[in-house]
Parts: sequence; C-alpha cells; structure tokens
Amino acid sequence: MIGTGYLGATHAACLAAAGHDVVAHDVDPTRLEALSAGRAPFHEPGLADLLQEGVGSGRLRFTTDVADVADAEVHFLCVGTPQQRGGRGADLGALRTAAAAVARHARRDCLVVGRSTVPVGTADDLLGVLEAEAQVSVSLAWNPEFLREGRAVQDSLHPDRLVLGVRDDASYAVLAEVYARWLSEGTPVVRTDLRTAELAKVSANVMLAARISVVNVLGEVCERSGADIDDLVRILGADPRIGTDVLQPGLGYGGSCLPKDTRAFVARAGELGVESAALLHHVDLVNMRQRARAVDIVRELWGERRRVAVLGVAFKPGSDDVRDSPALDVATTLQRLGADVRVHDPRAAGSAARVADRLSYADSAEEACADADVVTVLTAWEDYIGLDPVALRGAVASPVVVDARTCLDADKWRAAGWSFHGLGRSACAS
Repeated sequence: MIGTGYLGATHAACLAAAGHDVVAHDVDPTRLEALSAGRAPFHEPGLADLLQEGVGSGRLRFTTDVADVADAEVHFLCVGTPQQRGGRGADLGALRTAAAAVARHARRDCLVVGRSTVPVGTADDLLGVLEAEAQVSVSLAWNPEFLREGRAVQDSLHPDRLVLGVRDDASYAVLAEVYARWLSEGTPVVRTDLRTAELAKVSANVMLAARISVVNVLGEVCERSGADIDDLVRILGADPRIGTDVLQPGLGYGGSCLPKDTRAFVARAGELGVESAALLHHVDLVNMRQRARAVDIVRELWGERRRVAVLGVAFKPGSDDVRDSPALDVATTLQRLGADVRVHDPRAAGSAARVADRLSYADSAEEACADADVVTVLTAWEDYIGLDPVALRGAVASPVVVDARTCLDADKWRAAGWSFHGLGRSACAS
C-alpha cells in the first residue's frame, strides 16, 4: 500500500483483515508510528480495531522505506491528488513519484493498481512511467474507491460494488484473488477498461455535487418564496427516480473529494473540448455561494457585539476532517469580519485549531453558546440535533439560531422562544 491517508490506511487494514499480508508505505514517520501502534491518526469509526488486529497478527506492518515493498505481488497507489495550486486541475506529482518509486524498486513481476481519484487518461501517463523505471514486468490496473469519511471501514468491508479496470485477463485474475472474500459474498463487480475505471469515482462525485447544488437552489427558492423545504424534500424523495440521498439543503459539500474532483473534472473536460461541462462549473459556484449566504444571514442578526457561537467545523458529521470545510470557512470569515467567534466540535476542534488558530474553541456546545448573540449550527452532528432549546436559551444573550444544515426541528426551537433562521427555510413559521 503506497500512501496511508484515509484511503490507504483503511484499505490496508481491511485487506489484512481479509487475510492478506500487507506492507504499507508512507513518507510521514509520525503517522506510521501511530498506525504501527494500532492508532488511527484521524477519526474513522472501527479503524483502530482493525489496525490493532492486523498489527497484532503480523499481517499488517508499516514502513518509510519503499524498498520494503519490493517483493509485493500487488501495489496499490493510494496517494493524494489535490487540486493544483492556482488552478482547477488535479496535481498528479505525488502519484507519478509513487509509481516511479514502486517500479524502480520492484524485484518481481507485479501489478500496480491505481486507487487514487484521477482525471481520465492518467493511466496512460503512468504506464509510461512504469515502463521507463521498471526492470521487471509491471502491469497496471485501476480500482477506484468509493469510501465515505466516517463510514470508510463499513464501505470497505461491505462495498456496494467493485470496479476493476484492467488491460488483460491476467490482471483481472490477480484482483479477483485479492478480492476473493468480497466476491464470495456476492459483491457486484464491474470489469471495465482503465479509462472508464478512472472516470468512475470522479463521475460519482460530480453527480453528488450536482445533486447537492440543485437542492440548494431549490432551498433558496423556498426561502425567498415562503415555501416549505422540508415538505418539498419529502415530495421529491418519494419519486423513485430521485430518492432521498443527499437531498438536503444547507452549506453545501466540502472535504477532500467533491470540491477538487468537480473542478478537476471540469478542467479535464475543457481539455477534451467538452464545452457543455461548463454546467458543472456553475455547480461549484452554487456550492460556494451557500457559504456566503450563511455569512450574510449571520451578519444581519449578530447585533452590535457580534458574538457568534459556531457549532461544528468538520466538513460533515462523523469525521474530524476540516479540509475545504464549509463550516470552518464560514467561521473564519465571520471572525475576519469582526465577530467574536467561539467554536465547538465534538471531533474536529483539534484539526481546526491547527489551521485556524485565531478562533477560540470551547469544550462543550453550552460553553460555546454562553452569552452568544447568534448560535449557528454548521455541521449536523447528533450532539447538536439533540440540544434542548429550552435549556440553551438560558445560556445565550439573544435566542437567535441559524440552522445552516437544515437539521434542527424548527417548530421545537420556535416554541422554545428562539428566532429561527436557516438556509432553505423561511424566517417566519409556516
């Protein structure tokens, strides 16, 4: 396993749990020290148990020396492909470096398998890298991941499909052996070519991004017209062609995947001359607009003192990840505009403090809300959904709440005497 971030560490632990001998390589010794001790360096439910099991059994070990993976039969490339600095395309530098290092050190014929999310056509480039560096026969396949942070272990152990992009039967046979446990359990498999496999994950993310932005447009129409977004979502979700998944207006998407993958897709589509992909650029604009709209709502409400409680800075519940987090972006923007911002998050406060140290952080939601003029819910943690608005009212200076994730019971909060506001919701009770 080359790379031990969310993808690599989880994939390594799950393959070890399936009975494979796994060696995972990374250049970060601090991360590897934690993993070797059976500790997950990020919040991912169930991962620590798998790590401890794998390390304890001897089936899973970690190394900073790429030479330690030289005898592996299969090499999974799980390194990051972040957005290019100053651009919208994906930065493939780390991926090329990883592929070259594997090929250069390989001492036996092997299969290199791309797991990273990449623009279509990347495999062609990597084939050239492998052929130039390898002294043995190295084949290339693509096996995209479909993991959700907060559910990565569950998604790995019980995937809804496996996509195997291969160039020949031999490569497919190797991957079928790797995933023998899953195939025996009846996991659906799609065998396809490299380019289709490359497109699989980024296309899924683009579809999700578009869906989230569409419901946010609908939410703003409801907000301005006085319609009920909750009822509208139920109506739309009852349509079997639409369904209820991610059909919830709010701050929009964030994290390490959807924003950069959507932008990279648009950039690559432009390189291919697909002009209609500009539609997806507007998906991104809608998504970013939600953050500005949340800031505008708070500014209208914060009063002279501008004391704002921010509940949640993770990009989504179930994760401590704050990469491209809409919630953290809103919090830091409010602070730059002169607000006294106090933050609470049950998991991501530490991660946020490392990149936004000018914000103040509270140990509890109640502490964050103490004497606040406006309470904002920016990440839909169950901790906040379950707050008692009657009890909380006694802690704040003004009972004003902004639900930016459409997760609170508006009638319950209004009945408790709160002025209730939210993205997609009319300011007055229906």
